[in-house]
Amino acid sequence: MTTPGSIVEYLDSGRFLCALVLQDSGSRLRLFNQNGRELNLPAARVVTVSKKKHPVEISRESRIEMLQGMAEKRTQLTEQIPLSDIWELASEEDQSAFPPDFLAELYFGGDLTDDQSAAFLRAVFSDRFFFKYKNSKVTVHTPDQVEQLKHQVQKEKEKQEILNTGAHNLQLLASGEAIDSQQWPDRNRILSWLENFVLSGNDAQEADMVRQLLKKAELNRPHDGFHLLVKAGVWQPDENIHLLRTDQPTEFSKELMKKALAISEPTAEQLLTDPKRKDFRHLDIFTIDGAATRDFDDALHVEVLDDGNILVGIHISDVSHFISDKDKLFAEAMERSTSLYFPEGQIPMVPRELSQGVFSLIKGKVRPAISFLVTLSPEAEIVRSKIVASVIEVKRRLIYSEVDQTITQDKDLQILNGLRKKLRLQRVERGALLLTFPDVNIFVNNQGEATVHLTPQDSPSRNLISEFMILANGVAADYLTAQEAPGLFRSQPPPRKRLISGVNNSLQDIACQRRFLSRGELTVHPKPHSGLGLNSYTTVTSPIRRFLDMVIQMQISNMIHGKGILFSADACKNFAGTIQQKLGRANTVRQQRHRYWILRYLESQVDKMLSALVVSHGPKRVNLLLLDCLFDIDLPPNPAFPVEPGDTVKVHLIRASALDNTLRVEW
Repeated sequence: MTTPGSIVEYLDSGRFLCALVLQDSGSRLRLFNQNGRELNLPAARVVTVSKKKHPVEISRESRIEMLQGMAEKRTQLTEQIPLSDIWELASEEDQSAFPPDFLAELYFGGDLTDDQSAAFLRAVFSDRFFFKYKNSKVTVHTPDQVEQLKHQVQKEKEKQEILNTGAHNLQLLASGEAIDSQQWPDRNRILSWLENFVLSGNDAQEADMVRQLLKKAELNRPHDGFHLLVKAGVWQPDENIHLLRTDQPTEFSKELMKKALAISEPTAEQLLTDPKRKDFRHLDIFTIDGAATRDFDDALHVEVLDDGNILVGIHISDVSHFISDKDKLFAEAMERSTSLYFPEGQIPMVPRELSQGVFSLIKGKVRPAISFLVTLSPEAEIVRSKIVASVIEVKRRLIYSEVDQTITQDKDLQILNGLRKKLRLQRVERGALLLTFPDVNIFVNNQGEATVHLTPQDSPSRNLISEFMILANGVAADYLTAQEAPGLFRSQPPPRKRLISGVNNSLQDIACQRRFLSRGELTVHPKPHSGLGLNSYTTVTSPIRRFLDMVIQMQISNMIHGKGILFSADACKNFAGTIQQKLGRANTVRQQRHRYWILRYLESQVDKMLSALVVSHGPKRVNLLLLDCLFDIDLPPNPAFPVEPGDTVKVHLIRASALDNTLRVEW
């Protein structure tokens, strides 16, 4: 029981209050506190109880004056108590827990007053370095605990300083003011935390700290972190955050760059010291690519033979001449697995100094090549084929638009065009599906504005290159198969449902058929590829841009040089697993980035009516294709707008946001 008239102290929001006990009902006390309030308080919340009793039957003003006087006196006493000195004395004792009055007497001496006793406990609560109060006992901290607590307090102090200055400077950044590291020493560290937080969210190491910073700066809207990084110059306004969220390499190490720069252009004489390498520099070899292409890995030539057959030379840059499977450049190419192309730039599989330099079949430059010499009948049937190491020099660089204009006048192009039509028809007759969509070309100007231009992928020039690359890849697969050599073979089971056939199919038919294609496979031994209409298929024609092609080229090069099989079946299985994993990563980034830029383009079309092709119609969703950018959208059926597959309709673009990855359209 706590006798009425006792003075007690209790904590309220971390602050000690004095109160006069008016009544003790057992578990609760009726009190009158120093602020003039009457309250019922659980007895368990009381920290100290006075020994001396005070009059209860006095006026309210007298109670307040008495209690506030005690509180002020105890506050003054608390500030005088040297806890560190008391702790040093207590540390010398054999025990670690003491009654509070015992420790208070070490400073005040015997015959403690209620004020002195209460002041000591107030000191213990206000400075938690040295002692801990629990269950009416004061525990003495060990020296290690004291140091640890001091360290924690210092860290918290530093954290608050970071929060205060950081939030202030983030606000300045948000307002457009430039803040450098001299003005803000923690700038780089905090921006690094912010970058990780924007990319990884709650998984970021400093996620909690960044959330506190943004909250304190009142910058906690969904994309405030992104915009801060842009204003700080850490990111570009259209930063590829999908790429940054992966472990896809974007830069080459200094060691790899040193190796790349050490690779010099060989002379024809040096290349021809290889007795297996044929000199084809006299041939009229040409490349056909886009106007902006800088990495040329394939070239063509054509000859009409005396017997009426036609020899087509498909010449592929011989990367295997420059690097081996033991080279670190090879390992880096495996990690990347492919070059990535975005509207804003390229991430090459090998350093640009190589992909656009010594590896590239540049007009007028002597280059090593692997040449696929395929003799075709006038009806484009394969009469014979041979794969040889060669030395070539490209005589002409042609671009697609130029070829489309001159394909009926240029003799070589005219011959190749006739063959490509027949090769294409042969594949279709063997079940191939021609599913070519127009290329969606996205252009970004200096102001970051995106425009979209569609290029027909089945133009004569593009289709010509496609057919002869398929031809070379098929010859490569047949060669490995005939030699019973392991490789990396691409295959595809028949479609789950076949909707189209022949050469001329509508965009709507092609879009529907694509939904029923079977997943392609990558195997060590050949299997049919239904989509291409071939019994076996690999890819070897892009060794600068695709790791799979580099591997196949090395395997074939080793064999045609009489050195046997380079990569075993187990090695090829390992390659297949790695390629599938890395290509999955790269393709996800590619698709996400393509979607981002399409949405950026559509941001400028908001509130406009856009043309769309109805691809399919279900009971709950209508699938459409925006015709100016070939972007898939879905809408619920609307009885007011009855549509059928193949119809072209207008839809209203309500909202588009690349950062939010959202699009909203209405009928």
